[in-house]
Amino acid sequence: QVRLAESGGGLVQAGGSLRLSCAASGSIFSINAMGWYRQAPGKPRELVATITSGGTTNYADSVKGRFTCSRDNAKNTVYLQMNSLKPEDTAVYYCRADKLLSDATLNIYWGQGTQVTVSS
Repeated sequence: QVRLAESGGGLVQAGGSLRLSCAASGSIFSINAMGWYRQAPGKPRELVATITSGGTTNYADSVKGRFTCSRDNAKNTVYLQMNSLKPEDTAVYYCRADKLLSDATLNIYWGQGTQVTVSS
């Protein structure tokens, strides 16, 4: 079992910055990709950014150039630096970890979510 603990959400004015953190604990061996997803009220959950154990990142078009996803493997922690925030970035942000088992089964784990609110 993998446990994910997010922190760093809050209220910020448009144009401001926030940094989210997600610490993984438990059975973290073979965690491959980690990342961030978000869900705004009335909308489906969407990908924000992902990062592999090797550091390869992938971003949603809506956040490219504004958000940076990074990972500290020694601390089993993934970060999301969010700059130039916009009101449309308001959502609950969820951390996700993908664990590939020896039989090729992929287990997906989610954090509890952290609220990010951007005021105009």
